[in-house]
Amino acid sequence: MDPDDAFECEAWVRGFRRVAGVDEAGRGPLAGPVVAAAVILPRRSRLEGLRDSKLLSERQREHLYAQLLTAALDSGVGVVDADVIDELNIIEATRLAMVRAVRHLAPA
Repeated sequence: MDPDDAFECEAWVRGFRRVAGVDEAGRGPLAGPVVAAAVILPRRSRLEGLRDSKLLSERQREHLYAQLLTAALDSGVGVVDADVIDELNIIEATRLAMVRAVRHLAPA
């Protein structure tokens, strides 16, 4: 078992049939929105290079993005604008973006 599968395996053991991976982008810059994506891949799906997009070239990211969309059972995106970030704080705004991304998945 790959260490990255621990959460997913626990969810499947508990009876969940669809498990989403969620990540964010935009926490570092001082301006602009924070964006999160949620993706559900088929169980035991493996995409070579699916780790940290910051370690990939632009070409590698674009190739992986195409593979991800092809393999995904579903995906969702959540965006929180800068004014909400200022109102909440970056951590809570990131959580909100993640919740919004997951809410775009069907079925939930």
